[in-house]
This record gives sequence, C-alpha cells and structure tokens, in this order.
Amino acid sequence: MKEKDPITVLEKQIRKRFNKACKEYNLLEDGDRILVGLSGGKDSLMLLKLLALQSRIYKPRISVIAAHIRMSNIPYVANATFLEEFCSGLGVELITAETSFDATTDKRKSPCFLCSWNRRKTLFTIAQENHCNKIALGHNMDDFIETMLMNITFQGAFSAMAPMMQMRKFPICVIRPLCMVNEQDIAEYARLSGYPPQIKNCPYENASNRKEMKELLHHLEKLNPEARYNLWGSMSNIQSELLPPRIRNINNNNNE
Repeated sequence: MKEKDPITVLEKQIRKRFNKACKEYNLLEDGDRILVGLSGGKDSLMLLKLLALQSRIYKPRISVIAAHIRMSNIPYVANATFLEEFCSGLGVELITAETSFDATTDKRKSPCFLCSWNRRKTLFTIAQENHCNKIALGHNMDDFIETMLMNITFQGAFSAMAPMMQMRKFPICVIRPLCMVNEQDIAEYARLSGYPPQIKNCPYENASNRKEMKELLHHLEKLNPEARYNLWGSMSNIQSELLPPRIRNINNNNNE
C-alpha cells in the first residue's frame, strides 16, 4: 500500500481546522474582500495559502489580497523575493509598505503593543484604500491560549483574542481563521514546504513574557495531553456562578 505524502496529510488536517473555525465563528461571507497581513512568518504564509485556496471555491465567494508591513526601526526581516513569488504563485496581489514607532512616546504601553498597533494602523489604511471589509491575521491556537494565560497572570483579566472583531473606529472586521490550528502543525508544514525563516532580532523580543507562557503551555500539556483543548474550551465555558464576585482591591492588606 502506497504511503500518503506527509505534507498532503498535514495540509488536510490544517485545512479541516481552518474550515471548522470559519464555520463556527462565521468568519467568511459572500462578497468579502480580505486583506491578509503577511509578515512572512509561517502563520501568515499558511493563512494566505488557505484563504487563496478558499477564494477559488464558489461558496462563500471571497477575494484576497496581501500586505507586507515592514517596521523600519525593528530588524525583523522577511525574504521579499520569496514573498513576491509566493503571492504570485497563489495569484494574490501583494502590497508592501513601511512604518515605524517611537517607544518613548507612551511609557504606559509596551514596545510590542506600539509596534503591533502601528502595523495594524497601516493595515487599516491599506484595507480601506483597496476596498477590503476584513483583515485576516495569522494568530494560531497557541497564540490565543498564551494571551489568555498572560492576561490572567499580569492583568488579572480572563480575556484573550476574538476570532472575529468589528473595529470601532474603522469600518473593518478583523478575523483570525487559524484560531483552531496548533502552532506545531503549522511549523511542521512550513518545514516540509521549505518556507524560509524570518530573521528575528527584535530588541524587545523578551519584554512580553510570551516565551514563558509558551513554556507554561508545553508544561501543562505534559501534565495533560488535552490541556490545550481544555484551555480553549474554558474561554467559552464561563461558569460565573462558581466564581467569586468582583471586589475592588484584593491586595488591600488593611483590616478594614
């Protein structure tokens, strides 16, 4: 019996989870014109390929373009030639732009937040100029869970990201169709496909504690192989009657 091609098997598995997320959260609708944020990393490459393939299907009828935003003051470099060839091979238009941020302008916000927000603003502008009603970002399941763990640990809030979010200041909806796809599967697919790695040399890379949350998630999976799926499920299974009511300051040590 002929062995199945591992990359074909993996792509089928990823696409199944992608389709499930799109259906469960109603991420794609007829007439959508979607701008994909193409950083050049494995997640955004996978996302663009899946959406480009989806655009060839009759229902729902969507169209896709891609945008690569380069942050001029951060040495986070993608292979521009590869991105152009990748998009051309999928029949997708690629738009490139450059922006920057000043970490000293707002001490209340982390450099990671400022960098992300400035990239996002540029994406919003490109989306509006090209008549896109949705922006697709490549956050995977691990990103969601790690964000939830970070917010619980450092913000005291049970929150993460939304698979679909309507922006208040822009007539644009942000979608994250990889929200049910494991990062490990995407990484293996990228390896088998020969995607070139990004050159990451960000001076703020260790400022967000995301690396520690990633290690925590791996540790939890060692304790229970189903941990990630239980953590994911917990975000939509809030049993408020079994939680303490909110109080103003739990750290108040005064005996009042």
